[in-house]
Amino acid sequence: MKKTSIIIYCIMLVAVCISMPTKAQDNIIDEIVWVVGDEAILKSEVENARLQLLAEGERLSGDPYCLIPEQMAVQKLFLHQAALDSIYANESQVLQQVERRINFMINQIGSKEKLEEYFTKSIAQIREELRKTVRDQQVVQQMQQKIVGDIKLTPSDVRRFYSKLPQDSLPFIPTTVEVEIVTIEPKIPLQEIDRIKDRLREITDKVHKGENEFATQARLYSEDLGSYLRGGELGFLGKGTLDPEFAAVAFSLNDPKRISKIVQSEYGYHIIQLIEKRGDRINVRHILMKPKVSSSEINEAIARLDSIANEIKAEKFTFGEAATYISYDKDTRNNRGLMVNRKEESNNHGTSRFELSELPQEIGKIINTMKVGDVSKPFRMIHPKQQKEVVAIVRLKSRTEGHKANISDDYQILKTLVENQKREEILNKWITKKQKETYIRINENWKNCDFQRDGWVK
Repeated sequence: MKKTSIIIYCIMLVAVCISMPTKAQDNIIDEIVWVVGDEAILKSEVENARLQLLAEGERLSGDPYCLIPEQMAVQKLFLHQAALDSIYANESQVLQQVERRINFMINQIGSKEKLEEYFTKSIAQIREELRKTVRDQQVVQQMQQKIVGDIKLTPSDVRRFYSKLPQDSLPFIPTTVEVEIVTIEPKIPLQEIDRIKDRLREITDKVHKGENEFATQARLYSEDLGSYLRGGELGFLGKGTLDPEFAAVAFSLNDPKRISKIVQSEYGYHIIQLIEKRGDRINVRHILMKPKVSSSEINEAIARLDSIANEIKAEKFTFGEAATYISYDKDTRNNRGLMVNRKEESNNHGTSRFELSELPQEIGKIINTMKVGDVSKPFRMIHPKQQKEVVAIVRLKSRTEGHKANISDDYQILKTLVENQKREEILNKWITKKQKETYIRINENWKNCDFQRDGWVK
């Protein structure tokens, strides 16, 4: 008997034994609900995946006990082929994504302790299970890319796709705009900077003396909205994901009992406590404090930008030149002020087009009333990245009104639709073929589902 057949026989035997009615039925801890090839899908795995999705804010449109095991079954088809093709995950990327997802779930639920209570598992167990999930997802993505390969389309392919679409099936393209921005950070008085530093030194001194816990002080005083509820803990991160000044000090720490010197970054002023190092990643706590800006400094910045806006309108220099040489915002300064939409990151560079709802609220409200080429009056806003108050002026570079997609204005959007369609066709054909070649068994109690794909029940 072949090794694979033996494995399948053993899995079937276990599944049958588990499903047999016995007096101890109520004491069953787990059961096999699907078998795909020589891989079993356990009830506990389905439940854990359901809890992960809920913790990350995802919602399934259907019965999770039907949708999730079916998705797992498809994944196992790809994983089996990936093993044959020697495709493996990048462990460094896996670990980084695990920590991002752990941190996100903690933010969603409120604390590390609540997350452990929610899963009824320790954070170490949650991390290890999530690592397997992320690793499998990465391998599946690589396998799918190998199956699909490079999809090469000609303009005639896109035109043919567009001509065959009924008018009522054409996608609606929302109104989009391109926006240029110049920002100025109001001057911070030295007295305010000294006040912040004195407060951070006071916290450091009390922690070193054992009078206060760093995590408690972070919950009370840190202005980092993403971490203060967790006692300032950031989770495991690589050097490249942190502010350079912050990273340089954080990675130099070696003693978890000592607090760093005060660090200035683009976000404000920090003190840092080491929790743990793992290779090229580090987990630290920090307390962030931001200097407060007075009305007089804000008014001074508004007056300066008002003068700059008038000179742009008088064509003494262009908006792009003002952004390049004056703007505080380094993300747009090197782009001549043009804002980049990272939410539609189809590539590493994003896109310059925004729907109005995707812009920061203060900008969207002003841009909505402007004409192309207009330069706004100065206004106050909270910088979306640093969460600092700044003063800004914006210019509406272009505006495309909402419309049904057409080949002349929306070629790239239609091209992406065709590529996605062809990709799905190739993958669906591969899955159908793989279903026929693979042994599949579903527990009788889990068959009563309206599956998304045919071919599971044989």
